[in-house]
Amino acid sequence: MRCRHRRAAKRCVADPNVRVPRSITIPAIHGHVTGLKASHLAALERLYRRRVPSSAVLTTELARTTSQLTREIRRPIGLLITRRGVIEQVLVGTGCAPTFESLAKFRVGSHSLRGLRLIRTHLHDDPLSQDDLTHLALLRLDLIGVLGVDEQGEPSLLHLAHLLPPNQQGEVCRILKPVPFHDLDLHLDTFLHALESDLQRSDTKHDVAAGTESAILVSAAPKSHAEQEEHLEELNELAESAGVRVLDRIAQRTHEGYERYLLGKGKLKEVVMRALQKGADLVIFDQDLAPAQARAISEVTDLKVIDRTQLILDIFAGRAHTREGKVQVELAQLRYLLPRLSGHGTSLSRLGGGIGSRGPGETKLETDRRRIRDRIAHLEREIDDVARHQDQRRSRRVRQGLPILSIVGYTNAGKSTLLNTLTHSQIPAQDRLFETLDTTSRRLRFPHDREVIVTDTVGFIRDLPKDLVGAFRTTLDELRDADILLHVVDASAPNVDQQITAVETVLQSLNLDTIPRVMVLNKCDRLSAHEAGVLCQRYHAIGISAPNRETLRPLIAHLETLLPAIPTPPGQEEDPDQPPQNLALASHS
Repeated sequence: MRCRHRRAAKRCVADPNVRVPRSITIPAIHGHVTGLKASHLAALERLYRRRVPSSAVLTTELARTTSQLTREIRRPIGLLITRRGVIEQVLVGTGCAPTFESLAKFRVGSHSLRGLRLIRTHLHDDPLSQDDLTHLALLRLDLIGVLGVDEQGEPSLLHLAHLLPPNQQGEVCRILKPVPFHDLDLHLDTFLHALESDLQRSDTKHDVAAGTESAILVSAAPKSHAEQEEHLEELNELAESAGVRVLDRIAQRTHEGYERYLLGKGKLKEVVMRALQKGADLVIFDQDLAPAQARAISEVTDLKVIDRTQLILDIFAGRAHTREGKVQVELAQLRYLLPRLSGHGTSLSRLGGGIGSRGPGETKLETDRRRIRDRIAHLEREIDDVARHQDQRRSRRVRQGLPILSIVGYTNAGKSTLLNTLTHSQIPAQDRLFETLDTTSRRLRFPHDREVIVTDTVGFIRDLPKDLVGAFRTTLDELRDADILLHVVDASAPNVDQQITAVETVLQSLNLDTIPRVMVLNKCDRLSAHEAGVLCQRYHAIGISAPNRETLRPLIAHLETLLPAIPTPPGQEEDPDQPPQNLALASHS
């Protein structure tokens, strides 16, 4: 039997006849206590009354008492000690170790120590085990040590280990040379001060060198290794687009038994160890984490853990420039946050809007949830106002009778570059994912004096988060008025088929698959003429290189042949939303 006590709880003992007065607060004894005598339990409880000087790892008296008690009960005893010398936990039994949940009040950053050391006894002079070193790294302890106990119940050899700053060798910890306990010469507070200074310098160098956060990417899915590598490559691009430096990638093929942590617990510990070796600040999962999974993973690591959806939301938050875009992104973020709110210090200070009065007895968690719901309602009203304004704009366009060509496609396929080349515009276009979030419209005049409106929209991606689809409905509604959809595809992408399928799936979900589409294979200059020709034939597409206007002639000619099927505008009256300086000639003669 393994039992875990709370400080204010009654003592858990094997003998049911032992009674404890309710008025007495009994410290917790963790681990395997089945079969222990009442006298042994009392002796274990008295360990909590001991204090250790800040300069000592362990006092001689405490080491001797713990060793004798270990010999008597024939079980290892662990002492979790704070820097103030207070014994925080007494642990009994092989393999018993503190958990993240029990150390919640000692939370630390990724490059600092927890302020706790774990010293456990052992009936033999065995060295530190791999489990010991894992606990040292995962819990970010000041020290971990194993104190041997001889046949007379006296302390013998002391084995110690401590963490190291991130280094090129990938070493996580250093094992000190074992010494007889009575010969130990370690001034603990001085040692820890020097160690934390090294860790802080390493953290500062990391921040100065990279200027960004660094991450380990993880994929855990019942897919082949090749598929996972493709998805991790895209996740890598997303992370870099968000300004995150990727240090390593880990993939595991999982099965249905891994629902709790998404991947195996042993593999999760490996991920955390890898992050410590590389000096990573966060772990990014390619799969979406359910709220319960996120909470379970947080119990295993103190590292910041996010999923793919949260990463995309972070990118969107940094790329939205218009009021409409900012409102849509914030709405998506709040819808994502609401079911994951656990009340552990979630800060909502950045949120605006009115806040109602706090009800009597209302908890902080309930207050935060109510504030988020109120903010969501406010943003939804703003979205409705934007939608009405857009309806008015679309009505003016309908009255003008100008055909609309909407550019759609996978993110970073080159949609904005194509719009710039067609219309001589200066829309920001960079080689990174989700560079464009806000809808942009420009006029395009064909050689035979036919004018159309060309619209660039936000890029799609596989498994587009539902919260984003819902929040960006006003932006995506622009596509419903399109007469023709220009589906731009990155011909150089290794997963062209998957990207095309992802876009088609999104269009179907939005009921836009009935609008005529013209597929355009962009970046054909990165392929050989033969490869480009084969792809164009396979997809019945037109091959282009968006920055090169000469390659756009076949596309312009094809679009012009489609225009007669679209009603001719009755006049050339100006659209107030499209100033004359935005007009451009697209000649292919």
